[in-house]
Amino acid sequence: MDRSPAIAANRGGRADRLARSSERLLRALGDPRLGLGLLVAAALWNAAGAALPGGGWLLDTPAYPVLLAAVLLSGLASVATRAPAVWREWRQPAPLALSDETVGIEVAAASEREGPLRTAAVDTLRRAGYRVVERGQAGRWSAAGIRHGWVRFAGLGSHLALIVLVLGAALGTAFSTETTFSLLPGEQALLDAPRPGFTDALRLDRFDAAFATDGRPTRLDTSVTFLHGGEPVSEQLIQVNRPGEFDGYLVHGWTYGPAVRLRVTTLGGTPLLDAPVALDGTIDGRPGATADLPTAGLSLGLLLVDPSANSLEVRAASDAGLVDVVRLRPGDSRRVGSVEVRLDGFEAYVTFLSRHDPGMGLLFAGGAALVVSVAVALWLPRRRATLLARREGMLLLLRGDRFDRPRQELEALAGQLRATAQANG
Repeated sequence: MDRSPAIAANRGGRADRLARSSERLLRALGDPRLGLGLLVAAALWNAAGAALPGGGWLLDTPAYPVLLAAVLLSGLASVATRAPAVWREWRQPAPLALSDETVGIEVAAASEREGPLRTAAVDTLRRAGYRVVERGQAGRWSAAGIRHGWVRFAGLGSHLALIVLVLGAALGTAFSTETTFSLLPGEQALLDAPRPGFTDALRLDRFDAAFATDGRPTRLDTSVTFLHGGEPVSEQLIQVNRPGEFDGYLVHGWTYGPAVRLRVTTLGGTPLLDAPVALDGTIDGRPGATADLPTAGLSLGLLLVDPSANSLEVRAASDAGLVDVVRLRPGDSRRVGSVEVRLDGFEAYVTFLSRHDPGMGLLFAGGAALVVSVAVALWLPRRRATLLARREGMLLLLRGDRFDRPRQELEALAGQLRATAQANG
């Protein structure tokens, strides 16, 4: 007994069952209700992570990337289940039927010249921009056409664009990093937290500022050099609302403030400190900073008491308490406790905000795709037209996504068909 046909039939049956099961699964994943529920869940998850104190742990749980994967999978399944029908409608448009969603009009024509009339009418639809498929024979024929049928793919693209936007925002919320650091001219710092192999850095070259009479800044120009592996790679000018960009990092000039150039020596002339000190803190409500001198057993509190006069107050303190207080102006040198302090002048420090957002590319791509897809759908509305043979001529049916003046558009197309009928009468 030959069992080959039975085996082949059994394998074919298993393949059919597998195909049907896969199709049911795909339709379930692409269900709009499921997709909407997943989007809402992702939005709530991100909102909780951003709003709750210490809620960042929510974005670090294994469930979060699983949720993002489910959002993406649902969006892809939704497009996959609808794309074949959109393709078929575009390439092989089906005839319309009379309904509340269609508008129709009779076009009178001589029936004895049906063949040439049918050809001319179909050509008229094609000249109007319709892709036409003819069906049927003499006396019972139809011509179904579609214009801008591919626009429905733009609608599917807008769905995917929303998914991409959500994923981009979620990735940015979960995996972005922010680092702040303050630099004086000539100093440099890494753009992110130190880790093996990471060498991207920024060097502050110059800071230029200009101010109006009321004190408002009119220009804040920060010249920087980006480095990789210790070597200069790119020189850029950072301005307000114009950050620097390097290797996926956006760098903003966040704040700025005064700094002092100090030289501190022992009474015997041994240098203890010879460097700028950023006044990036506050002392008694004014810009200030602390400089520790462990070899002298002192800490110097530096306080900008009068910016207009460039007056700096220096407070020397030891473990026993306050030792001495003096005020200096640029060029002054005074003994403060057991050390000599010289104020060489003032500079400015800049605090930078370095941000790395792995979802930024997805956000831009999703936003651009959404704008383009919506613009295409609005400016190129889909139209479907059908010609049905009648005893005394033809019935023209029209249906579309957006109709501002449906009757006017129908009359215009019917007028072209009447002119064609008269020319072939």
